[in-house]
Amino acid sequence: MSFILVRSLLCQENCPEWISAEGRITSDTPARLRKMLKKIGGRKLPVVFRSEGGDVDAAYAMGRMIRKAGLETAVGGTRLKVCPVGDTRCEAAIAKDGSSGGYTYSAGAYCFSACPLALAGGVSRVSSQWAFIGVHQITTVYNKVRVSYRIEYKIENGKKKEISRKEVGRKVAGQSSSTKLGKKATTALTAYLKEMGVSEDVIGLMMSATPDNINIVPATEALRTGLITDMLSYNEWPGMPLCAPDAMAEAVCHSHPVAEAPVVAKAPVSQAPVQDAATETSEKLPKTQPMDFLLMSNGNCREECTQWISADGDITPDTPARLKAMLTTLGERKLPIVLQSNGGDMDAAFVMGRMIRAAGLETSIGRTQLPNCPKLDPRCKASIAKSGPTEGEVFAGRAYCLSSCTLVLMSGTPRIVGYSSIGLVRPTTAEYTRFFAYFDEMGVNAEAYETMMFATSIERGTILRSQALKFGIVNGIIPYDEKPGLHVCGPEAKESLRCPRKAEAETVPVAASVN
Repeated sequence: MSFILVRSLLCQENCPEWISAEGRITSDTPARLRKMLKKIGGRKLPVVFRSEGGDVDAAYAMGRMIRKAGLETAVGGTRLKVCPVGDTRCEAAIAKDGSSGGYTYSAGAYCFSACPLALAGGVSRVSSQWAFIGVHQITTVYNKVRVSYRIEYKIENGKKKEISRKEVGRKVAGQSSSTKLGKKATTALTAYLKEMGVSEDVIGLMMSATPDNINIVPATEALRTGLITDMLSYNEWPGMPLCAPDAMAEAVCHSHPVAEAPVVAKAPVSQAPVQDAATETSEKLPKTQPMDFLLMSNGNCREECTQWISADGDITPDTPARLKAMLTTLGERKLPIVLQSNGGDMDAAFVMGRMIRAAGLETSIGRTQLPNCPKLDPRCKASIAKSGPTEGEVFAGRAYCLSSCTLVLMSGTPRIVGYSSIGLVRPTTAEYTRFFAYFDEMGVNAEAYETMMFATSIERGTILRSQALKFGIVNGIIPYDEKPGLHVCGPEAKESLRCPRKAEAETVPVAASVN
């Protein structure tokens, strides 16, 4: 593994920098990392890993160095300026001081074997749905050595007593290996994971794959176990630093604290003040309107066309009646509901959630775009079908489900999210009891959310996907190659791999082997 200090080429000023760490982890890798950390001084730069793994003890040492330095980690590859596709970190692009300019990518990047142990050292650690984290059994190699000594003795009272011992020869006598975790190895691994705040469940994931295979860890498992603390959104890239709590909307960082979605000035759930930045944004985005429901069909297919219910707009007292009318029209058909809303009436959201749970429907977040509609009016009346489903597309990027919309989202079975914003406000004193009683009814961890809620002064904002998974607000991540509502197929779809009859909240990438 080698380390390169890289400055982003995707900006002109205040450009982010990161440490690109690529290659196999060997016994001397920690020394190289220490040299790089000494070079950057006290600067908190992310470490971006792309590695097939290697020496476990070296990975432990690297992780501890990264944690002590307070650095972030990410899974991603780095492509330096002027380098060809086949040699993305070519020597010609690296300056004499070991620095370069370039950009990172997620697609096809990987962190396998011992690499996730080094990755775990990050104070925050992120990956993308286009990148892979993989683990397998630890192989312990035993080297057998035959050692020859010259020993001098003397006889005292008829007994032989050793006077001196000197090694005179050493010869390799073979080698053996084992994938069984001995007591010493288990203790070291368990202690390291605990030190890094990673669940011991990772050990089970490791032991489920032999050394010549790799167990690709799904995004939900990586988040649940703490191997990563968040997923990068569609417009974020490895090497971006974590946003500060007061980061401006234009700051180049990941996990922005404020949603880039229009905000309703007066939401019945809470009287929280509207952010100035959000107010400015809302003038450039579609005007809000009461939630309506459209039966949609994928407009970019010829066979196996999927269908979903698009629920878009503010939740008002009469929204549950509109939802009930849609469900009555569908009969027993179980189509997913794709939400995009600023929220609204809390009691109406409770009613909607209970209706969706009773019907056993899936929920997700997504923007529905009808053909020939302008961006500021993506659901223009001219493109809505007079009868039957309306053709269109759905996207997770820049979609949002804020305030009481999240109460509806958490009713789905399953409830999944992609690259979308989730937001939930603090209830008023009068709403408190009913608010958390609903959490319990939907199987969401009310106590954990309540603890998080009172630990922050933020009245309105987004919830990280890792938090949403932890609390149970969502229970799955939409795979990168799918869209909201599209992986549950309509009634006319044929049985196929692309269109299975049984919906899965998480698709696990095909296992890859380590070179």
